[in-house]
Amino acid sequence: MATLLKNVTNSICHAFNALQQNRDGFVSKSKLKVLTANIATLLDLYGVERGLDHFRSTATLNFEHYRYYLAQEVFAGVSNELPLAALRNYETKIDEVCWLVCRMNFPANDKYYTEDAVYKLFRIFCLVADLSTDASDPDLYTVKIHPMEAFIIIKHLLNALGLNYDGDGKYDYLRTSEESLEFGELLEMLRFKNYDKVNDYRESICEAIGDMYQTLIEDVIKKGYLFRRGYVLPTFREYFFVLQPCELSYYKHPADREVCGTIVLDSRFMVKPAGNPSSGKQEKVQRFTLVSGDRTYELGTPDHKTRLQWIAALQLAITYSTGREGFQRDTVNRRKQQREAEQRRRREEEQLRSQHLRRLEETHVQLEREKQARLAAESQARQYEAVAREDSRRVAELEDVKLCLEKMLEDEIQAKRDEEIVRALQARVLAEEWEKREELEQLQAEQKSLLEQERQKRMEFEHRQQENEQKLFEAEGMLRQLEEERKRLDRELKLARQKIQLSEDNKGIVEAKLQAMSPTYRTSAGEFMIRRTQSFVAADRPVLVAGTRSSHRFS
Repeated sequence: MATLLKNVTNSICHAFNALQQNRDGFVSKSKLKVLTANIATLLDLYGVERGLDHFRSTATLNFEHYRYYLAQEVFAGVSNELPLAALRNYETKIDEVCWLVCRMNFPANDKYYTEDAVYKLFRIFCLVADLSTDASDPDLYTVKIHPMEAFIIIKHLLNALGLNYDGDGKYDYLRTSEESLEFGELLEMLRFKNYDKVNDYRESICEAIGDMYQTLIEDVIKKGYLFRRGYVLPTFREYFFVLQPCELSYYKHPADREVCGTIVLDSRFMVKPAGNPSSGKQEKVQRFTLVSGDRTYELGTPDHKTRLQWIAALQLAITYSTGREGFQRDTVNRRKQQREAEQRRRREEEQLRSQHLRRLEETHVQLEREKQARLAAESQARQYEAVAREDSRRVAELEDVKLCLEKMLEDEIQAKRDEEIVRALQARVLAEEWEKREELEQLQAEQKSLLEQERQKRMEFEHRQQENEQKLFEAEGMLRQLEEERKRLDRELKLARQKIQLSEDNKGIVEAKLQAMSPTYRTSAGEFMIRRTQSFVAADRPVLVAGTRSSHRFS
């Protein structure tokens, strides 16, 4: 039976480890035959231990092989339809056999615990612990308890002793620790050496362990005093009730071992609160009934709150009465599943964090590369700028040489030819400048139109902002592009104006050159006038006064 084997695997592992000699994870078959015979006898099976001689060809087995043999040869003969009470009985007997094998490894009967208390702690440990393999040796299996489960046990015992478990924060590290504990380590931790001076400490801690044993191992969901109406004498009598998933037992006193009666629970039971009598008087007993077919059990509590607690506990017991897992074991399994889910979530977060760090590192490397590339580009740009300045200097020198050569030309024909060339160049430059100016004006008009459209769109988008944020985002992107376009056009306009200014400066220089190169003539009044060449020179240029002579000279 898979459920029974799963429930007793931890205790069998303890017995298996106690039989090891070299602590290498292997036990001889002769020792395992004794353990197997005892377990099989409890299950009314005989002679199954002889099959170990023919199981595998080695003289020793590790725990994985031995567990497989038990599953195939011993527990496979157990019915899967065992009720929960029979299943719990088998678990108790097998745990007792395993405890007899491994109890020498856990000394007891000292000033802290009795041997019976240590046995109960052993069974509690096997219930909440997990089977794990050693990281360095996969053949070596150990049973360890999660720190949070150890914290729950410590908290329960200290509360039962009336002590403050978190007064000094001694055990708070168990909430976040990931180091699992073996049974010996847990037993040493539960000795509570700081509290052993309490009066009757040993009796109190053993009683607290017994109470926790009843809750976890015997699967006691609830216990306490209830009133029960008799059959012969229809009066309420008070008994001490103990509720388990499969039965409700009652005693005359909590310390009694003799059961006064037992109500076997199954899925056919129903719990119903009983109404108050029609007289309207407040009853001392808050009644409720437990109904199964034609049988009705009438119970009562001293107050309404206790009645609600017992009704909820009975409904929970009825729910678990048909299952193969007890209430406490199911609770432990749910906590294990929650821890596993939390561990998976943490691993996923760790993976995401590592991926993020790796991406940050890659981004940092990429930024460093881009920085180096930018520095190299800036260095290259500075080199190009130096070359451009050298070229400009050489061009200026050549221009000076050209001007000097032009000054030396005194031939009138050559001067006229030069004048016509300069005039043609001026006309072409002016035409180009006018074209560029018209283009800039057109671009400026288009820019104004686009800006006006953008203002209208922005007003419309602001009006419809709450209806469509995506369109607003696109409009803002378009606005930024248009702003960049406007800045680019402003820069082009500025460059064009600089070119126009440069053209006018050049024109003035050419005019001055032409004036310097043109011959002078005398008027009828005997005054010297400078001949002006009819050209595209602006009319607002200053004209030399008659009788004066240009004093400009070219260097």
